[in-house]
Amino acid sequence: MLRSVEQRRVAGGREDPRVTELRSAVSRLRRQLAAHPAEFPDRSIAEEELAALDAMALSGIPEIPRLRRSLLLIAGAIGSVSALGTGLREVRDAVDLFGPSPRN
Repeated sequence: MLRSVEQRRVAGGREDPRVTELRSAVSRLRRQLAAHPAEFPDRSIAEEELAALDAMALSGIPEIPRLRRSLLLIAGAIGSVSALGTGLREVRDAVDLFGPSPRN
């Protein structure tokens, strides 16, 4: 379901703070991933899904099921890389701002 421009903006015409937080968290994790020296098999999956999250956030109309799917793929791709754990947690927290996980 698409939301109108009014629904994705808060008072004063500013961006939804949840979208701002998601964009910031994704940006930080993308930088951390780019700076991480080790190659690992699913790195390209993480990079692609982070790009997808960024695009969804830029649109201002993120779809919650798609956000969660991307988060799951990113977690699966980089979950074992402990150096990226904090960034991954920040992205998860930002996704959670859009609503609780279905299992909660």
